[in-house]
Amino acid sequence: MNIKKIHSVAFAAAILVDGSALLSATEPSKEDAALSSKLITAIEKSDYEAFIAPCDASFQKALKKEMFGKTSAHFAAQFQAGYDVAYLGDLKQHGGHVTLWKISFKNSSDDALVTLVVREDKVVGLAIK
Repeated sequence: MNIKKIHSVAFAAAILVDGSALLSATEPSKEDAALSSKLITAIEKSDYEAFIAPCDASFQKALKKEMFGKTSAHFAAQFQAGYDVAYLGDLKQHGGHVTLWKISFKNSSDDALVTLVVREDKVVGLAIK
């Protein structure tokens, strides 16, 4: 192994070790945790009204009840089997506060990544992938 590869491997390992320590120490704010829990529970229970309540007017208008219903139906079996939610971190983007969440389903289906965007204390976007 040449010297460049050794340095690259050592650098990558240092980033992984240091990065994982930082990630494990990061906790969401109580407000972020409560909001994400409320929205995820609304999806789980297919409760459109509870979901749109903390959203701003433009997001409420854009998210039709039928679209929300399809998303809830898509994840229904996974939610029924049980799930865990883990906070992954947050970002500042386009004047908003973005939090990232992982939903691990207990039926061994693929995990879901939730991106929640809040601006001026209102939800302006949410994506589940």
